Amino acid sequence: MENRPYVLLSCALSLDGHIDDTGEERLLLSDEADFDRVDEVRAGSDAILVGAGTVRRDDPRLLVRDETRRRERTARGLPEHPVKVVLTAAGDLDPDRRFFTLGHGEKLVYTTDATAPDLRARLGDAATVVGLGTRIDLPTMLADLHGRGVRRLMVEGGGHTHTAFLTAGLVDELRLVIAPFLVGESEAPRFVYPGDFPYGPDRPLRLTGVTRLGHLVLLTYRTPEDDG
Repeated sequence: MENRPYVLLSCALSLDGHIDDTGEERLLLSDEADFDRVDEVRAGSDAILVGAGTVRRDDPRLLVRDETRRRERTARGLPEHPVKVVLTAAGDLDPDRRFFTLGHGEKLVYTTDATAPDLRARLGDAATVVGLGTRIDLPTMLADLHGRGVRRLMVEGGGHTHTAFLTAGLVDELRLVIAPFLVGESEAPRFVYPGDFPYGPDRPLRLTGVTRLGHLVLLTYRTPEDDG
């Protein structure tokens, strides 16, 4: 992990692998106890990353909710909230989304060099826009985050972002919460999409924890690189 943060991918999904349904309202796959657990993970992270689709669809705040955790962060010399990071190739982002308007912490937008100028003009002071070249290159982005002091990155979706990190072999730990129901909609967003994953039957992820959370279950995996 030299020159890049530790990457923790966190996701809640249905039994059939969906992270939402096709309705207008966001499908809740977790309960309040699990939301609090996620809040604790956020508080222990230096940055939280999502894809632009998640910003458009879910309008997330990506803030530490618990006041005690925020105080503990500031007591350690950290900002109240982790840095917020979004990936976008097309640059279709609205500066009025809560990602940009809530919280006083740093906000970073990674995009292509071609998209960066227009995006800077659109977002203004709402975020720092960083061009990554001709495409979204994840190792380059992670190296840039490391240079900004990010040592622990939490990835929170969506499915295309999960797929990009996992196919690139850039996830160190997965924490997956499984909801006890099925969505059953072929067009509903998925945890991951088809790709060339390095973690197949001959090189599986390592299950390191199983925790029952009421009717939910939390599965923790680590990648084979952590062996030895």
